[in-house]
Amino acid sequence: MANWITLLAFLSLLLICVATEDEEFSQKSSTPSEEGKHWALLVAGSSSWMNYRHQADICHAYQVLHSHGIPDENIVVMMYDDIAHNAENPTPGIIINRPNGSDVYHGVVKDYTRDDVTPEKFLEVLKGNKEYMKHFGSGKVIDSGPNDHVFVFFSDHGAPGLIAFPGLDNVLTAQQLNKAIKYMHKNNKYKKMVVYIEACESGSMFRKLLPDDIKVYATTASSYNESSYACYFDQKRRTYLGDVYSVKWMENSDKANLDVESLLQQFKIIKRETNTSHVQKFGDMSFDKDPLDEYQGEGQATKLHREPVGSLPEAPYDAVPSPDVPIEILKHRLAAATTEVERQQLTHEISALLQMREKIKATVKQIASHVIASDSQMNRVLMRSAEPVNYNCYEAAIHTFGQNCFHFNEHEYALRHLYVLSNLCEEGIPTESIVSAINGVCGSQ
Repeated sequence: MANWITLLAFLSLLLICVATEDEEFSQKSSTPSEEGKHWALLVAGSSSWMNYRHQADICHAYQVLHSHGIPDENIVVMMYDDIAHNAENPTPGIIINRPNGSDVYHGVVKDYTRDDVTPEKFLEVLKGNKEYMKHFGSGKVIDSGPNDHVFVFFSDHGAPGLIAFPGLDNVLTAQQLNKAIKYMHKNNKYKKMVVYIEACESGSMFRKLLPDDIKVYATTASSYNESSYACYFDQKRRTYLGDVYSVKWMENSDKANLDVESLLQQFKIIKRETNTSHVQKFGDMSFDKDPLDEYQGEGQATKLHREPVGSLPEAPYDAVPSPDVPIEILKHRLAAATTEVERQQLTHEISALLQMREKIKATVKQIASHVIASDSQMNRVLMRSAEPVNYNCYEAAIHTFGQNCFHFNEHEYALRHLYVLSNLCEEGIPTESIVSAINGVCGSQ
C-alpha cells in the first residue's frame, strides 16, 4: 500500500512538472518583446514568365511567414504580379516554387504591383513613409518602432553594388540600401533587423558597407563577384520554379521548429546545401543565436502550409547560373519541340539571344576603349571583379547605359557587364568622360 501511495505521489509531481513546462512553452512569445511586433517586407524585383522563379520565391516566403502567425497587416509584398494569370501559365491562378509543390499564390497580399514596384517606393516602404506611400497601392509601410523586429527578403537579378527592379533602368544601389538601413537605425525603426537577398553578386550589397553594431544581420545568395543560381526546371511550365538559396531557406523554415532553430543554424544549413554559390553573412553577429521565430513567426507552420519536404529531392540537380536562364529555358523548349517549325523558331531565338550577348560585350568594351589609354588599364577594367566605391560616378554610368544602350528589363544579360562601368569609375576616370563615352557609343548604334 505504501508503495502505491509513493507511486501516486511521484506521478502527481511529474504531471505538475509537465503542466508547468507546457504552460511556460505556451506562454513563450514569438514577438520580439512584450510590446514588439514582427514586420516583413517581401520583394520580387522582376517581371515576365522567364523570371517566374522570383515571384514564386516571394509568394512562398509570404506563405512561410503567414503560416507562422505573422498577420497580413504586418507583411508588405511588392511583386509585378504577371505570373499567376500569365498566358503561358498552364495552371491559371496557381504558382508553385518546386516540382509538384503546392500553390503558393493563394492568399498572398499584393500591396504594390506593376509600376508601383520601384526602388524609390521600396525605400519609402522600408523607412515607414506613410505620407508618401498613401498615394500608391495599399499604402501599407513597415510602420515599425524601437521594440520591433523587421525581416526583409528580396529576390531578383543583381550586379556589383546593385539589385534590379522592373522597368527600363530601375536599380537600387548598395549605397542607397545601406543609407536607408542607417536611417532606420538612427530613427529607432527597429530593435533588430534581418535581411535575406537572392541575386547575383548579392554579397556586394553589404560587403564593406553594413556596420556590425546596428543590430542588422544579413545573408546573401552569393559573394560579391559570382552568380546566384536558378533551380527546378518544370517541363509543364517550361521555366525555372525557384532559386537555390531561396528555396533552401524556405524549405528549411517549412519543416523546422522556428522556436528552436537559430538564425545561425539556418545560415549553416543554407550554406551547406547551396553548393552552387558561396552564401555569405554580414553585419551584426551578436544576435545570430536568436531563434528564427523572432523574425519569421512562431513554432511549426500551420497545416495549411506544411510542405512534404522530405519526399522531395534535396539537391537541385538542374541548377544553372541566373544569367544563363533564358538560354537554358530555350534549350529545354528546343529539346521538347515536336515540330520542325517549332525547332527552327527556337533555334533562331537561341541564335538571336547569343548574338545579343556578344553585342552587349562588344558595346561595353567599346565604351571602355573611349576612355582608357593603355592596354594594362584595359586589362584591369575588363578582368577585375568590381567593388564599387565611387557610387556617384557608378550610378550616373548605370542610368546612362540603361537608358541609352540596353534596357535592363529587356536585356538582363547587360547587368553582367556593369562591373566594367564600376571599374572605370574606380580607375579615377571622370564621370563626365564615362557618360560621354556611353552616349557616343550607344548613340551611334
